[in-house]
Amino acid sequence: MIEDKIKELGFELPEAPKPVAAYVPVLKVDNLIFTAGQIPFVKGELKYKGKLGKDLTIDEGKKAAEVCALNCLAAVRTIIKDLDEIEHIVKLTVFVNCIDGFTNQPQVANGASELLEKIFGGKGKHARSAVGVSGLPLDAAVEIEMIVKVK
Repeated sequence: MIEDKIKELGFELPEAPKPVAAYVPVLKVDNLIFTAGQIPFVKGELKYKGKLGKDLTIDEGKKAAEVCALNCLAAVRTIIKDLDEIEHIVKLTVFVNCIDGFTNQPQVANGASELLEKIFGGKGKHARSAVGVSGLPLDAAVEIEMIVKVK
């Protein structure tokens, strides 16, 4: 089971975070599920805040990306109830709150990508964009959107 694998890796699948504005956190269209952007909330608290290259290291950014990926999976679970219904992680869009000139967005995004591959194996390999931005909601370090194909 996928949730058992998450625990084996030393992580916990959280409750799905509540939206911070006027949108739905997750939407299913046919056999695809789209998450809204998820920021690194842990138990209702923003765990990674600030800019990469100034306030946070790449390793902290990778950890923030892991939390965001888990929050995306938690949002997906609100629709399908069982993560074993996931056929494939299709795409991630990773936004990295960073200083001008920061070019390590792919390394930060690897935190999420590597975790998803550990959880899902080949089904976790996905297309991805890693984008540097000048700011994110609540000054979050990272925000991730996920597209998942389900059975």
